Amino acid sequence: MKIVVLAGGLSHERDVSLSSGTMACNALLALGHRAILVDLFFGVPDWDGKTDLFARAFAPAPYRISESEPDLDALRRSRKTGFNDYIGLNVPELCEQADIVYMALHGDCGENGKLQAFFDARGIRYTGSGADACKAAMDKWISKQMFLKAGILTPRGMLLRAGEPFDPASVTLPCVVKPCNGGSSIGVSVVRERAELQNALRLAFSLEPSVLIEEYIHGRELSCGVLNDTALPLIEIIPLHGFYDYKNKYQQGAAREVTPADVDPLIAERIQQTARSVFRLLGLSVYGRVDFLLTDDGKAYCLEANTLPGMTPTSLLPQEAAVVGYSYEQLCDTIIRLSLQKYHG
Repeated sequence: MKIVVLAGGLSHERDVSLSSGTMACNALLALGHRAILVDLFFGVPDWDGKTDLFARAFAPAPYRISESEPDLDALRRSRKTGFNDYIGLNVPELCEQADIVYMALHGDCGENGKLQAFFDARGIRYTGSGADACKAAMDKWISKQMFLKAGILTPRGMLLRAGEPFDPASVTLPCVVKPCNGGSSIGVSVVRERAELQNALRLAFSLEPSVLIEEYIHGRELSCGVLNDTALPLIEIIPLHGFYDYKNKYQQGAAREVTPADVDPLIAERIQQTARSVFRLLGLSVYGRVDFLLTDDGKAYCLEANTLPGMTPTSLLPQEAAVVGYSYEQLCDTIIRLSLQKYHG
């Protein structure tokens, strides 16, 4: 098949996406597909629209994620032209020539549903969940309200919008401050002292105009992948220092992952059932990942769902899938196959 692996983009998770995309592209090439890696933001400005780029498919070099997120302002200045502010030149036209687009994007540019809706309008087939499901999962406030209505345990929280009146004394400490639509723990702060709150809010608001303040839950960090409505074995993430922030997620050796997690089987089964419930509640399809905090008294708090989980060398979903027999290549192939089924009824 002709496959565009779409990665990069104008997102704070750009480097993570390029790592995921590089690995996925190489896996699809190894499976015999004609896969090409395309940066959503920079596009293919030199393409004449006639040359068969799929016939020239080659294996991209591994992409190493830096310890800090990219400078998006510098990226904006470096691009000379594009289809629009977020999509590079010739990206839609090239995607229309593909049998399917493998979505290796992370962050708002690929997970908030807008690109999925754009592709739907142009008849472009893509992997993963549809536009409405992506929008609901990406917005942590929307998904939290859905969790609460469905009786799914989740940390208490409040939404704060830029410019709204706010009384810092109304916040119970410790708390977690995070961008409402962010990912990869970018802009997330654990606030333990009142003096830290304003800096945490300033950081989160520098990334987007809506911020979520949640109660701090002390617990084990667990994640549960879902593949074709089947819950995968739980994985536990144990950062060697601090919490599971951007650096600890993507730097080799910064965190220890245990798969399957050493959790009481009955509790593990309950968390897997909750992950499947979240998957269905949000309307996700093909695959996803749901994150939890497990307290000492056995309560599992659902934090969020990820519609395009990372596929990097340190990512969680491939590790979970490996426990039940999926190689990385088989996982990518399964994602392609299940995604195509969406378009064939």
